[in-house]
Amino acid sequence: MAERFFLELESPETATWPHVVVVGGGFAGLRVCRALKGAKVRVTLIDKRNFNLFAPLLYQVATGLVSRGDVAIPLRMLVGDQTNLQILLGEVRELDPIERSVSFNGTHLRYDHLVLATGSGSTYLGHEEWRALAPPMKILEHAEEIRRRLLMALEEAERTVDAKQRQFLQTVVVVGSGPSGCELAGSVAELMRRALAKDFRRVDPEQTRVVLVVSGGRVLKELPELLSEAAAADLRAKGIELLPGRVIAMQPGEVVIRCADGEERALQAANVFWTAGVRASKLGQRLAETTGCRLDRGGRVIVEPDFSIPGHPNIRVVGDLCHYAHAAAGGKPIPGMAGPATQMGQWVGRDIRAQVDGRSHARFRYLDFGSMAVLGRLSAVANLRGIKLAGFPGWVLWALAHLAFMPDDENRITLLVKWLWAILSEQRSSLLITGLPNDVQPGQGNAPFPMGWENEPSFADLLGPMAEAVEQYQQREQQKALSEC
Repeated sequence: MAERFFLELESPETATWPHVVVVGGGFAGLRVCRALKGAKVRVTLIDKRNFNLFAPLLYQVATGLVSRGDVAIPLRMLVGDQTNLQILLGEVRELDPIERSVSFNGTHLRYDHLVLATGSGSTYLGHEEWRALAPPMKILEHAEEIRRRLLMALEEAERTVDAKQRQFLQTVVVVGSGPSGCELAGSVAELMRRALAKDFRRVDPEQTRVVLVVSGGRVLKELPELLSEAAAADLRAKGIELLPGRVIAMQPGEVVIRCADGEERALQAANVFWTAGVRASKLGQRLAETTGCRLDRGGRVIVEPDFSIPGHPNIRVVGDLCHYAHAAAGGKPIPGMAGPATQMGQWVGRDIRAQVDGRSHARFRYLDFGSMAVLGRLSAVANLRGIKLAGFPGWVLWALAHLAFMPDDENRITLLVKWLWAILSEQRSSLLITGLPNDVQPGQGNAPFPMGWENEPSFADLLGPMAEAVEQYQQREQQKALSEC
């Protein structure tokens, strides 16, 4: 029998209040909780992490502009003061719409209203074997793994006396030309060409090669063509190569691209990073199995105008997990970004509150504020409700928008200070090599990491995939030399 609980010391009055279970503490889920503050409901927020992640700035963690604490804020710091809310750590994997319960960590929790806001993850378009070779950038650990690989490549380049091998170690391929890919490529280029220019003796910043694999014809397809062209020009000015095409094969140290003209090109690169594919959380599939709701090709749940699913008005789906077609988005699904997710969460929270109070509630109205992408130091492109900005004005708008969406004042101030320091000094403040190689195999969890002396990671452990990439690169070079003899 499903257990129904909230707090040990519930008053008789609050024990009868409707129970709202929110799964996921991202932009949408957090806003649902905040909208229910002071309402006569009991709210339980369930998340497998105890923090809210400001995902739009993950690329800055990956390139040393900011640290993990600047973009990750404990959930209890954000909503812990809500007396009608409880936070539970766990991962919901089972739903029972008949019993109106969710299951996580061996616990069964009943609900009156259920809000699913579990977001999305990365997909490799049918090639999950590429995941270990080309890290995605969806969670904090991904960003730190990217930073670790970038810095380890430079450290290895400093040690080698082979100029050709150094160039290989200084080559980075970014797959995906949306905002995440463009932002990562621009920041990597600035890190390796400018921020670290004086830090190494054998590493020549001019030998840095950053390649951005562009699918769909142009970068930043969600922006007007004029801004897309401005972004492409800005990236090229930073020395970034734009290569139209798609990835067809990958092995350590090499990625094969089928270009737009049909030619296949093999790029030798110590580091490949993946921002090309997004798929909704697996909880959407589980919801479809238990309720019969429909999913789109990306695994998102197709929802009704009130974000519920057919036949289950008490189950709502918001954020990146939902497919919500709206006239303001041209009849297309609302994009999976912080702004839309916040609007969805706010509306659903208020709608539940109105239902509990017996009031009517206005229909959801989506306000499309446009999109933007930062391309580097004091440079961005932005489309704000038809107002098109590029360069420094675009960067100012981008900075203000991101500071406004940051949910914590302390982090907002910290980010502003670090950005100003990076602008004035052209230095990065968070360039630590931490952790161990993230060796994750398809369908498995993190493999046990080998340890060095005194239970500390050895240098070989830290080098991890880089050593394999270098070894295979050397083997290819030897085979090439033999074939030319």
